[in-house]
Amino acid sequence: MTPRRPHALLFDLDDTLWPIGPVIAAAETSWHAWLAEHAPEVTRRYSIEALRARRAALLQERPELVVDLYRLRRLALEQAFAEAGADAAHIEGAMRHFHVQRNAVTPFGEVPAALVELQAMLRLGVITNGNADLEVIGLHHHFDTVLASSRFGRAKPDPSIFLAACEAMGVAPRDAVYVGDDLRLDVQGAQGAGLRAVWMNRRGAQHEAGIAPDATCASFDELLAWVRAQMQH
Repeated sequence: MTPRRPHALLFDLDDTLWPIGPVIAAAETSWHAWLAEHAPEVTRRYSIEALRARRAALLQERPELVVDLYRLRRLALEQAFAEAGADAAHIEGAMRHFHVQRNAVTPFGEVPAALVELQAMLRLGVITNGNADLEVIGLHHHFDTVLASSRFGRAKPDPSIFLAACEAMGVAPRDAVYVGDDLRLDVQGAQGAGLRAVWMNRRGAQHEAGIAPDATCASFDELLAWVRAQMQH
């Protein structure tokens, strides 16, 4: 197949634009401390790990909640409040606190400058299964379209979310490239919808059998070089 000059570049967010593991760990610690202050009945009964296990159990019970992890967190917290006999008036404040902490991300060092360069070459968009708030983070101005599974109602790797993002950007899937860190959700999902896919593999992970990214990059600097090469076609 002859390489095509892409018209749009779409991104995953967590672990593609910034590392998310340490952010969520810190957010949950801060969240638990907030709950200890405002709803001590809950934290006496539930550790951070126990609240996490409750969310996992609820997701098992209601797999459709995978499209909205924020709603999953809230529903599990409502159950915990009810079981602990805590004042449900504090649920809203708890969720607001978590939202602030969860968005305290720091992009990988080369990402902000690379986004500026990429935006000068082609249109940028986002498809995410997470609940990062790009306005709070301060990167929203780089993207024409931001499509979150919680609003769309379907999550990656469902092809419909990729197709909807392409439609919103006014590009054919074959003229779009998706960049993400997850081989199944991002690479296989995007390719299944007819997009090309770049695997952002910062950790030197192993390829999975049957999944062949169109390119593999270890940083946004490498992505930039790859995109520049594609723009020559």
